Amino acid sequence: MNFWETKKLSEMSTEEWESLCDGCAKCCLNKLEDEDTEEIFFTSVACDLIDLESCRCTKYQQRTVLVPECIDLTQHDFSDYTWLPSTCAYKLLSDGKPLPSWHPLISGTQESVFEVGAAIRSFAIKESQVDDLEDHIIEWEL
Repeated sequence: MNFWETKKLSEMSTEEWESLCDGCAKCCLNKLEDEDTEEIFFTSVACDLIDLESCRCTKYQQRTVLVPECIDLTQHDFSDYTWLPSTCAYKLLSDGKPLPSWHPLISGTQESVFEVGAAIRSFAIKESQVDDLEDHIIEWEL
């Protein structure tokens, strides 16, 4: 059996934990919250630290210092993060669901994330290129 099928998230080593990230970078998209309804809206605007080709953070170790609103998921309970995409491995495992067939731990390649269109690479733009986030709201099924 695979470690993600036998261990709780809280029991995983740092290496195991980090390997769960599929590299889609959806969590690095800017989000807007309706103050009245608390509904979360994703935008096509990514943090400036993201390399849009690889969908990886260019300053991963320093990200929470450089971008104070960046959330280090290792510090939190996933039930609090309803905004995480439905494809997020941390959310899936927290909810008792299996990883998708295209996840790199299943497929054996990072490219599978891009091949199925699960990553932001094909549509995201950097926040430094945007004036108004509201002009970049996107819709997808979470």
